[in-house]
Amino acid sequence: MTEQMVFALLGVAVIAYALTAGADFGGGLWDLLAGLSPADRRERQRALIAEAIAPIWEVNHIWMIFVVVVLFTVFPRAFAAVSTALHIPILLALFGVVLRGSAFVFRAYGLQPDDRRARWGRIFAWASTLTPIFLGTILAALSSGQLALTLEPEGGVRVESGFLAGWTSALAWAVGVFTLALFALLAAVYLAREAEVAGDEALRDGFRRRALITEVVAGALAALVLVIAATAEDRALFDGLLHASWSIPAQVLTALSAAGVMIALVRGRLRAARVLAMTQVGLVVLGWGLAMNGHLILPDMHIADAGAEPAVLASLPWVLLGGSVIFAPALFWLFRIFKSPKVVTAPR
Repeated sequence: MTEQMVFALLGVAVIAYALTAGADFGGGLWDLLAGLSPADRRERQRALIAEAIAPIWEVNHIWMIFVVVVLFTVFPRAFAAVSTALHIPILLALFGVVLRGSAFVFRAYGLQPDDRRARWGRIFAWASTLTPIFLGTILAALSSGQLALTLEPEGGVRVESGFLAGWTSALAWAVGVFTLALFALLAAVYLAREAEVAGDEALRDGFRRRALITEVVAGALAALVLVIAATAEDRALFDGLLHASWSIPAQVLTALSAAGVMIALVRGRLRAARVLAMTQVGLVVLGWGLAMNGHLILPDMHIADAGAEPAVLASLPWVLLGGSVIFAPALFWLFRIFKSPKVVTAPR
């Protein structure tokens, strides 16, 4: 297996994480905003969100675990640089992931009084809302050109920039909010479809409206990100997004997907809207990966400099194949059992 193939696998895993765990994070945002609805509708919204998320939501983090493990084993130089330069937003994101998971369980299955369970619900919602922003700032920092590295001859790497470089910039926070908007879009589209399957027309129409509004907001944020990237001191990301040979086709396909989402939502074609929303988000992540142009950190850490060992690259396909033999059937049956609309649960 080559370094380029591993880089592509990391991209596939990030896309899978965005389409699965990203929607779970977005569901937390809608759980938070459900507090603005009347009491009867609020509880129905939160019940639908909890039903849609559980019990598969923690499984979706397998894709992030895959990224971390592969980065650590195949590209140790890059892992050392990222975990050093961006340890603050990484810790904040991990704290959010753990906190939202704990809060979700305590709210759903805890034996505390209702007021304390409601408090856990608020923690779950806020952690779900803030964590995608930190994840977005991490990705933006990797492509910002603000992380200064020195590659040492003996194979080490030294981070020259401070611990606030990259992820505290205007570009990073714009990307962070844009990430949240994309996750909220996915969640709203998924939930509209879940409500349709459940036969709740009011919730279906409500989440359909939310998805339309979020699509417009996401488009505005995408334009803001491009404007900030165009005015940044390092324009590598902007040039990659707009001036590479693949840029215009990718941007056109993304825009067409977004337009298709809105048309499908207006017409009530929620299955099509779900596929198109997934396509749109996948294209956004793909465009970012292509704009990195083989770099794990712009501009100093190319995959050729990331410390990949030939022995590791040679054994990786067999390790992935062995893991897939166990993982793929288990994941299939998990979704088959718990997410099939034909499943009838016993009364509680």
